[in-house]
Amino acid sequence: MDRIQTVVLGAGVVGLAVARQLALEGREVLLLEAADAFGTGTSSRNSEVIHAGIYYPAGSLKAKLCVQGRKLLYGYCQERHIPHKQCGKLIVATSASQVAQLASIQAKADANGVLGADQLSLLTATQAQAMEPALQCEAALWSPGTGIIDSHALMLSYLGDFENAGGMLALNSQFLSAQVVHEAGQTQFIVRTADGTELLADQVINSTGLIAPQVARQFAGSNLALLPLAYYAKGNYFSLTGRSPFSRLIYPVPEAAGLGVHLTLDMAGQAKFGPDVEWVESPDDLDVNPSRGDAFYAEVRKYWPGLKDGALMPSYAGIRPKINAPHEKAADFCIMGPASHGVPGLVHLLGIESPGLTSSLAIAHEVSQALKH
Repeated sequence: MDRIQTVVLGAGVVGLAVARQLALEGREVLLLEAADAFGTGTSSRNSEVIHAGIYYPAGSLKAKLCVQGRKLLYGYCQERHIPHKQCGKLIVATSASQVAQLASIQAKADANGVLGADQLSLLTATQAQAMEPALQCEAALWSPGTGIIDSHALMLSYLGDFENAGGMLALNSQFLSAQVVHEAGQTQFIVRTADGTELLADQVINSTGLIAPQVARQFAGSNLALLPLAYYAKGNYFSLTGRSPFSRLIYPVPEAAGLGVHLTLDMAGQAKFGPDVEWVESPDDLDVNPSRGDAFYAEVRKYWPGLKDGALMPSYAGIRPKINAPHEKAADFCIMGPASHGVPGLVHLLGIESPGLTSSLAIAHEVSQALKH
């Protein structure tokens, strides 16, 4: 049986960030990925937005790690020349009844520490339209700290750091099961992959995204009662044919389970709309139904009445790895380490949806701290 100090399961953006952090700290790290390339799951199917930390409940891990992670991420991108742009975003109230919600969003952002140069400011309709003439709204919040990033370039950089620090990435290595072994006062893990490989590890970090709750249940000898169930909230995206009339991101006031059908831009300035919220049974349900475009037109025209018929094309879909049911309050990030489940060396990352990409470097620090308990 091969021995390795640390095994990280899942090479999405968070798994890569965690593996990088632990390798830079001097650990011997093996990163196992079931697919034939890194970052092919949720990490390749999102909005590529660097979030400011606006919407999350004060004191939550999402709020704390998003605000910390954004600062770390911008610094990392500048240092490594990762393509990104701090373009800012407008959160728009499209009816008089929504204007009051803007003040509560601003207060939440302030409570989360989105202050200084990144602090949100309330704009009148005239002020917002001076920034984006195609926009229609009653009022808006301006978030200067929001941005966009080339997520693949980011993951490639994380991987480079990881491998330069001596880490190894093993592709086509599907996790099968793990056993917790207590021997001579030490806790270790026998990790098995689908091809029959067995590894003896001192530490295991489960960063498998959509299937993380299921993977956590395959650790024989650990307490399974604490583990949440997995739920899947699909987000469909439609791309805009032709040139975008906006140079900043445009978000409506948030809705249940998501942030509404918003307009985001890629690094080339191409506009896309989404994601919406469609609860599904399977994490493999990634087809975009063109008929959902009807609802997109209606939602987008609330803030961009100039959207022409036929201008939206089905693009792609991603799945949010939820750990709350559709009727339940949105769950926080769950970083379940030894302090909560009592197994030294084991950390499960559960429900790491948005703002996971923004928070990736901060999550990696959090995992490192969790392993010290």
